[in-house]
Amino acid sequence: MTPVQCRMARAALDWGVLDLAREAGVSTQTIVRLERGEALKQPTLDRIREAFEAAGVEFIAENGGGLGVRIAKRS
Repeated sequence: MTPVQCRMARAALDWGVLDLAREAGVSTQTIVRLERGEALKQPTLDRIREAFEAAGVEFIAENGGGLGVRIAKRS
């Protein structure tokens, strides 16, 4: 997950920094650092990504069309 994907995922969910921090169990400063491009420990990144995925976000890898995110279809 890149800083841009983090911002895109928050926008897709209409989450602020505080919302993501609460859902991931991290501080708001941690989210700010991630979105600035600062390095975070892998377990912290995993918690943030898991919070997004639990909310229905899918991360799209670089596949010729660029990195991205989307909201998963609910069955």
